[in-house]
Amino acid sequence: MNMNTKKDIQSVVPKHNFQVDLDRIIRRLERTGEVPHLLLHACCAPCSSYTIEYLSQYFKITLFYYNPNIAPDEEYRHRVEEIKRFVAEFKTKHPVTLIEGEYNPKKFYDAVRGLESEPEGGKRCRKCFKLRLAESARLAKELGAEYFTTTLTISPMKDAQVLNEVAQEQCDIYGIKRLPSDFKKKGGYKRSIQLSAEYNLYRQNYCGCVYSKRDAEARDTQKNEDTAP
Repeated sequence: MNMNTKKDIQSVVPKHNFQVDLDRIIRRLERTGEVPHLLLHACCAPCSSYTIEYLSQYFKITLFYYNPNIAPDEEYRHRVEEIKRFVAEFKTKHPVTLIEGEYNPKKFYDAVRGLESEPEGGKRCRKCFKLRLAESARLAKELGAEYFTTTLTISPMKDAQVLNEVAQEQCDIYGIKRLPSDFKKKGGYKRSIQLSAEYNLYRQNYCGCVYSKRDAEARDTQKNEDTAP
């Protein structure tokens, strides 16, 4: 088989549908009446909005805000206050409690050293995912949570396959269950936009780190140049 044929075959292999896996778990919970404890890593208030609305119907949630990648400090504090406000204001069927993790940007810069020029979505992002999800899985084990997942999969800019792989690696290490997720499915991303408007949530225009901010500014500059008369 030549390389072109191999690439063609790989290109038509469908990605795994994590929402189907999640639907199966939820149907079982509905049958049994169980309400497990879920450790949900939160990246920001807008992404958390729909995810909390959806999952709090079936789980008791500990929302863990751990994002040492965010820069500058003022941006980090703004995002923290927004998620605190949303959790306080949003009514849920089952309880949602928020824990803020340590904000130590050095951990992020150490983790991605040498990958500063990588494009968004590349190797640097995977390192960042690992940093945040490893700490989240560790806390899930410490708290005795049955499941662990992240709100990051709601973003159209994030690869759910990669995120589920990284999460599973950490679940294997800590001996906990991964809750399969691709929260952009079933209109999740659209619903997060609606909830953000309803609760007047701050929606940032970059993922969080200085490198994603750099890339976002470059895209804006290019867009302005393309539309200039």
